Amino acid sequence: MYRLATRSIVVSSPRWRSLALFLRSPAPRYCSFVPSRVLLRSGHIQRISCFKDGKILRGSSRAAKKHKSPNNNLDDKDLSNIFWWKEKMQMCRKPSTTQLVKRLEYSNLLGLDPNLKNGSLKEGTLNWEMLQFKSKFPREVLLCRVGDFYESIGIDACILVEYAGLNPFGGMRSDSIPKAGCPVVNLRQTLDDLTRNGFSVCIVEEVQGPTQARSRKGRFISGHAHPGNPYVYGLVGVDHDLDFPEPMPVVGISRSARGYCINFVLETMKTYSSEDGLTEEAVVTKLRTCQYHHLFLHTSLRKNSSETFRWGEFGEGGLLWGECSSRHFEWFDGNPISDLLVKVKELYGLEDEVTFRNTTVSSENRPRPLTLGTATQIGAIPTEGIPYLLKILLSPNCTGLPVLYVRDLLLNPPAYEIASTIQAICKLMSSVTCSIPEFTCVSSAKLVKLLGLREANHIEFCRIKHALDEILLMYRTPELNEILKLLIDPTWVATGLKIDFETLVAGCEVISDMIGETIYLDGENDQKINSFSAVPDEFFEDMESSWKSRVKRNHIDDAFIEVERAAEALSLAVEEDFVPIISRIKATTAPLGGPKGEILYAREHEAVWFKGKRFAPTVWAGSPGEEQIKQLKPALDSKGRKVGEEWFTTIKVEAALTRYHESGEKAKARVLELLRGLSAELQSKINILVFASMLLVIAKALFSHVSEGRRRRWVFPTLAEPHGFENAKTVGETNRLKIVDLLPYWFNVAEGGAVHNTVDMQSLFLLTGPNGGGKSSLLRSICAASLLGICGFMVPAKSALIPHFDSIMLHMKSFDSPADGKSSFQVWN
Repeated sequence: MYRLATRSIVVSSPRWRSLALFLRSPAPRYCSFVPSRVLLRSGHIQRISCFKDGKILRGSSRAAKKHKSPNNNLDDKDLSNIFWWKEKMQMCRKPSTTQLVKRLEYSNLLGLDPNLKNGSLKEGTLNWEMLQFKSKFPREVLLCRVGDFYESIGIDACILVEYAGLNPFGGMRSDSIPKAGCPVVNLRQTLDDLTRNGFSVCIVEEVQGPTQARSRKGRFISGHAHPGNPYVYGLVGVDHDLDFPEPMPVVGISRSARGYCINFVLETMKTYSSEDGLTEEAVVTKLRTCQYHHLFLHTSLRKNSSETFRWGEFGEGGLLWGECSSRHFEWFDGNPISDLLVKVKELYGLEDEVTFRNTTVSSENRPRPLTLGTATQIGAIPTEGIPYLLKILLSPNCTGLPVLYVRDLLLNPPAYEIASTIQAICKLMSSVTCSIPEFTCVSSAKLVKLLGLREANHIEFCRIKHALDEILLMYRTPELNEILKLLIDPTWVATGLKIDFETLVAGCEVISDMIGETIYLDGENDQKINSFSAVPDEFFEDMESSWKSRVKRNHIDDAFIEVERAAEALSLAVEEDFVPIISRIKATTAPLGGPKGEILYAREHEAVWFKGKRFAPTVWAGSPGEEQIKQLKPALDSKGRKVGEEWFTTIKVEAALTRYHESGEKAKARVLELLRGLSAELQSKINILVFASMLLVIAKALFSHVSEGRRRRWVFPTLAEPHGFENAKTVGETNRLKIVDLLPYWFNVAEGGAVHNTVDMQSLFLLTGPNGGGKSSLLRSICAASLLGICGFMVPAKSALIPHFDSIMLHMKSFDSPADGKSSFQVWN
C-alpha cells in the first residue's frame, strides 16, 4: 500500500522542488517534447533555436573534421533529451552557472563544445567514455570517479554548480568546458543535494587495483540515486548505517468508463498498485498529498464527453488539468498499467525481464479516502493553526515508520473487518502484563534494495535478526501470541502479501538461524584487534576494524591466522630495525638540539615508520644501533615519492608491511564475499522479511497509540457493523452515532478546562450558535472521533457508538485556529 504524504512534491525538474504545503507553484506548463522532423536531416542535427534568446546552435563543422565522432548522429530521442536539459539550463539563476551555460553546445548529450579546451570527444578519451555512459541514462546527472574526485562535465557540471553548491574547476575561464566535482568523502552530501532538488544521478566508479603504465582505468556504472531512492554502492563494507527515506513512486493517471484511475509504481520495491473509479477531486487530492518521482498522464485523459481532444475544454477534467499543468509530466498511451511499467523500466534503466508485483487491495466495503480539506481540518496532515492529530494520537517517542503507517491509515480508512481487527489488537495490548519487545522497525524498501544489490552490511543483518527474534518472542509468549496472530491481516493490507501465521513463524526461524550462523553477534570475543608493544595500537585498529567483528571466525579462520602471523612478523621487524635506534637515542644525553626519534603510525600512508632527526652518529664506532641506522632508507608514498626528510623505513619493515596489508585485504575480501553471499541467500525469503518488517511497524504504532490513549483516558468505541438495505430498521440502528462526553482531541482530560459534549444523531442536524461558541470545535471533534473509530483507534470520550461510515467529510472556513483557542471570528477581529 502506498503511503500518502504531504503536498510537497519532488519531480525530475528542480523548478518544482520543496513546494510549500498545498501551495500551487506558478510554474509554466511542461509536457514531453516530440522533436520535429524539420530538425533532422540524415540523422544529423542541423539547427536548434534556443527557447529564450533565439540563438542558433549548430554542430561545429570544424570540430567534426578534427574528431570523427559518432556523437552528431542524433535520433529523435536524443533531441528530446537535449531539449529537456536545455529547459533545465534556462532555469539556472546563479551568476557562476549562467556563465558556464554560455559555453555549452547542444550538439551532444553532454553539451560539450569540441572547440573549447578539454572538449574533445575523440574515441578513447575520458569525455568520450562519459558520453557513452550518459547515453545509457540521458536524463540523469552523471558523476564519474576520477582519482579522489567525482567529476561532471558540460550540462552536468552546470547542475552541480547550481544545485549542489560546488565551484567550477578552473574557476570561470571562458576557454575551457564547464567542469565541476566533489571529493570522494563528500559524495553523499552532493547526492543528497541533487536528489533533494528532484534530479536522478548516475554514478560511475573506477575499477580499483593496479593498472599498467599509460593505460586508462576501467570504469563501470555502480548505481543510481533517485529522489527517495539513495545510492548504496559500497555500504556492505562500512561500519555505519544509511538513512533511508520513504520511496517515492512513479504516478500514472488514466480515465475509463468507471472514472479516473491512479497507479503507483515503486521501483525500489518492484511493486505497483491501482485505485480505480475515482472522482476528479479524489485524484487531485491524491496528487496534492503524495510525494512522487515522476508523473505520467495517459492519453485517455485528453478525450472528453464532447468527443474532442482538448483537455478541460468544457469544464470536464478542468480541475485535474489545472493541477497537472503546473507540474512536469509526460504523456503515454497504450495499456494504463503495462505501458506505465514499461515507462518505469525506461526511466530507471531496468531490464525487460524485471517483474513488478501487484499490491492492489480491493476498495470494496472500504470508506472513501479523506478529501484534502477534511485531512487538513482535523490535523491528519500538518496545517498551521490546526492541532496535529498524529502528535496527539501517538506517544512522543514514536517516530518514523510507525507514524507514516498511522497517517496512511487515517488518510485511507480500512474496511470494517480490518478496523475491527485493529481495535481487537489494541484492546489486547491495553491489558498486557508481560514485557513487550522494542519492535525494531526496518524499512521494507531498504531491505529490498540492500539485499537485492547485495550491499547489506553486518549492522543491517544484526538489525534484521533482532527484528525476527522479536516476532519469535511474541510467538513464544502466550499473552503476545494472540496479538501476533491478529496482526497478520492488517499487515496483509499494508503489504499486499498473503502470508499465513505458520509460514511467517517458520520463515522467521529459518532466516534468524541463517543470519546467526554467519554474522558476528554481541557477546562473542574471538576477534580481538592485534596488539604489540613495538607497533602503535592505532595502526592495527584502523587496519583491522574494517573487517573484524562482522562474520563468525570459523568461516575464515585461515585468513585470521594469516593476518595474526603477518602482524607478528611486522612487530618483529619493527623491534629488530627500529627499537635499537630508539634505545640508542634515549641513552644519549645531550642539550637542546640532540637526536630525536620515535616509531609512528603514518595514517595517510597506512604504514608504521621511524621518524627522527640528528640520530646518525658523527663517528661510526660499532656501538649498539649503528647497524640498524645504516639499514634505514627514506620512506616513499604509493607513487614512489619521498614522504619527507624525517620519515624512514627498512627493506625488512616494508616487506612485513606489504605482507600484512595483503593478508588483511584477503581477509576483508572474504568477509565481503560472505556478506554478499548471505544477501543472495535471503533473496528467496524477501517476502517474509518485508512482511515481518511491516508487522513490527504496525505493532509499534498500535502499542504507542494504546499507551498514549490510556494516558489521556480515551476509550474504545463500539463499531456498528454495516448492513445492506434489506432491513430498514437494521439500517437505522447501524447509522446511529452516539458519543458521550466527547472531548476535542487536542485537549487533555486530565488537565480539565474543556467542555464535554454528548452527541446522538442518525440523520441531518443543523448546528447553530454565537460566534466563538464552539461550533467549529464540535464539528472537528465529531469528525476526528468518527475517523478514529472507523480506523480501529481509541476516541476522546466516555463512551461511543460509531457506525462504519463509507465516507467522512468536513468542510469549514480554514482560517480558525483551534491550536490557539480562537475561532475564525476571533482571528479576524
